[in-house]
Amino acid sequence: MSLFVEFHLIQNFAPSNLNRDDTGAPKDAMFGGYRRARVSSQCFKRAIRLAARDHDLVAEAFRGVRTKKLKSLLLERLAGRDAQQAEGKIETALAAAGLKLKDDGKTEYLLFLGNAEIDGFAALIEQHWDVLAGAPVEGEKKGKKEAKASAPPEVVKQAKALLDGGKAVDVALFGRMLADLPEVNQEAACQVAHAISTHRVEREFDYFTAVDDQGGPEETGAGMIGQIEFNSATLYRYAVVDAHKLLGNLQQDKDLALAALEAFTQGMVRAIPSGKQNTFAAHNLPSFVGVCLRHAGPLNLANAFEKPLHAKADQSLTEQSVQALARHECAYATVYADSRDQWSYLDLTGAWPADRGSRAARLEDLAAWVRQQVAARLEH
Repeated sequence: MSLFVEFHLIQNFAPSNLNRDDTGAPKDAMFGGYRRARVSSQCFKRAIRLAARDHDLVAEAFRGVRTKKLKSLLLERLAGRDAQQAEGKIETALAAAGLKLKDDGKTEYLLFLGNAEIDGFAALIEQHWDVLAGAPVEGEKKGKKEAKASAPPEVVKQAKALLDGGKAVDVALFGRMLADLPEVNQEAACQVAHAISTHRVEREFDYFTAVDDQGGPEETGAGMIGQIEFNSATLYRYAVVDAHKLLGNLQQDKDLALAALEAFTQGMVRAIPSGKQNTFAAHNLPSFVGVCLRHAGPLNLANAFEKPLHAKADQSLTEQSVQALARHECAYATVYADSRDQWSYLDLTGAWPADRGSRAARLEDLAAWVRQQVAARLEH
């Protein structure tokens, strides 16, 4: 039985520049023939990961790290060993797994590894310290093939087996690709849409000047001038988690998969991108959070806003957005939904229909509902 956990959020942000393009302007997109504010899925995925870390929603042992500095992390774990010898043994152990370090000691590209995988490499090096090649002779440089060839066969076998995702929740949710090791790639259990505004937007410009605090009376004018582009938008955010895929990515650990869904629910809601926050402080949490357990297949409701909403004097864009979302969901559910589908929601606008699911009083209650409902369905 398929089971998809969907998240539908309406979130109004004050003037901000949360996610910039290559020119420094807020990202946008054409949708329904009108320009909309946009925050990329990559931006929100990182914000979700950081929210999970900052709010300690996932135990550190089950978190992942995206970095090129794997060597430095291993040196920290091998702090009791001779650093020069450790560097050579790290290079050999990583080469045994198919990973190469560049001259600056970093990996060739960003790796997304679970903390358990990194701990596993440190333990492997400790276990085989005496048989792993140490620091190369001065002036000698080993390629990946030579470094791998210098590792005993049992080390090569163990090193490759370490790259299993390490039950890292964020790796299981968002997936990973290692260019040199396609066999250890992990398909994401979660898909996150680009957030778009429910209404059309125009770019605005903040022209600013800065005064030199040490300027003398003879110095006039600004010490610096510039401009920053920004916008303000009510966003529709959407994400979906394949519960069975998540369970598989976490090596059939049901308790961890349920904890991951509970943490993702909170992380998704609390995630706020960090872009230009020192300038705008747009820390605005969602006004509506709807969670739907679907069985026939995922259903993104962005087309509720194909025709952009317009500001009204007597009704906020946020409230209008929730109403439009509800109308669209009801229409599409009649045609496409499964009778087993179920909603729960947080609604600060009062615009979501009371008969459309169970209302949660707090975010923690909504997260607990997700865990309980998915647990019951995974048993069948």
